[in-house]
Amino acid sequence: MAMKITMPQLGESVTEGTITKWLVKPGDKVNKYDPIAEVMTDKVNAEVPSSYTGTIGELIAEEDETIAVGEVICTMEVAGQRTEGDEATSQDTVASPATTAEETSTSKVKDESNKKRYSPAVLRLSQEHNIDLEKVDGSGKGGRITRKDILALIENGETPKLSETTRNETKEGVVREEAIEAPFDDSETTSPQPPLAKSDSFPKASGRVEEIPISGVRRAIANNMVKSKHEAPHAWMMIEVDVTNLVRYRNKVKDEFFNKEDIKLTFLPFFIKATVDALKAYPEVNSMWAGDKILRNKDINISLAVATEKELFVPVIKHADEKTIKGLAREVNNLATKVRTNTLKQEDMQGGTFTVNNTGSFGSVQSQPIINYPQAAILSVESIVKRPVVMENDAIAVRHMVNLCMSLDHRILDGLICGKFMGHIKNSLESMNEKTMSLY
Repeated sequence: MAMKITMPQLGESVTEGTITKWLVKPGDKVNKYDPIAEVMTDKVNAEVPSSYTGTIGELIAEEDETIAVGEVICTMEVAGQRTEGDEATSQDTVASPATTAEETSTSKVKDESNKKRYSPAVLRLSQEHNIDLEKVDGSGKGGRITRKDILALIENGETPKLSETTRNETKEGVVREEAIEAPFDDSETTSPQPPLAKSDSFPKASGRVEEIPISGVRRAIANNMVKSKHEAPHAWMMIEVDVTNLVRYRNKVKDEFFNKEDIKLTFLPFFIKATVDALKAYPEVNSMWAGDKILRNKDINISLAVATEKELFVPVIKHADEKTIKGLAREVNNLATKVRTNTLKQEDMQGGTFTVNNTGSFGSVQSQPIINYPQAAILSVESIVKRPVVMENDAIAVRHMVNLCMSLDHRILDGLICGKFMGHIKNSLESMNEKTMSLY
């Protein structure tokens, strides 16, 4: 019996996923729960397990294709498998003729329930080709319009066009899947996200060029960054911190720490610790925008921006305020290892309330980070450099200095509270030494 494998729900607000790599091919035999594909969403990379034991039939979704949750990605031949859908069909065939017309009418009403729930891929294609979605019949569950429905119309040249008036109304009031599935609704206070520009709207490059297709991961990063910059009014500030005493302390204990804990003691756990202490002192910064209200998080979960050669991930240290320097160092090491080995799980990426970005590892000395939406702010830790500094007694000394750059959502935070927040971090870092700090 041919069974259908669909795109799973990989998060509460996730509406679609991109097949980044098929791990099987038609004819392969797989067991139940064996991974069959790698899928990327805006939340996490994950593997899709097989729902049955059987033989892979047709791979319906292609690599780098974005598929809505619930849509079929492949088929599988399963011996002796019977689904609830099959049983329902069998029961329907013996239903009394008197009730058939009424049930069919009710079914049609139900089938239209999801017609206006459009995925970002469907919206993008409809806007690019000026398609009137009201006139499109969807083949998805509940009459939902799928990406393949739109592509089929485009290929056949049968696209129902929007009038100029309708097109303007659609730009202002289109129903977006993100607004339906989001944990809070801020549709009344934010503007709709602008459609992606078509490739033919850009000028042709002259000379020798190389065309690089946009991967699913890169597209998700781009969409998230555009959403953050589009919806959150960014402001930023920078302070410089004298971390000479901290550098001396860390250099003194790093070898002993490695021998005892078998992990390297970097500077990042110290900066996270200072940030956590500041978040406890100024909880307003540990907030997020929710349309008609601000949500102040009581838990302090630090998101870490971790990059690979081609991808960017933001895993989370849960309850960072309950951890010592040792605990933070171990969490940083564990999450970085998961990123490098591609073993991050969905729960590793959820629940962040404030982001710390270690741009100093690249030698950067000043940057303006983009907020990890819907968080209120993000902090970049720049490179520690030796510089001549004028001391309080007017003497000039070589000190270890670092710039801390913070971007903030000006709907939630103002300069005063952020200045106090950054000053608290500065004081914490400058007072860190062997007398004031404990690793354990």
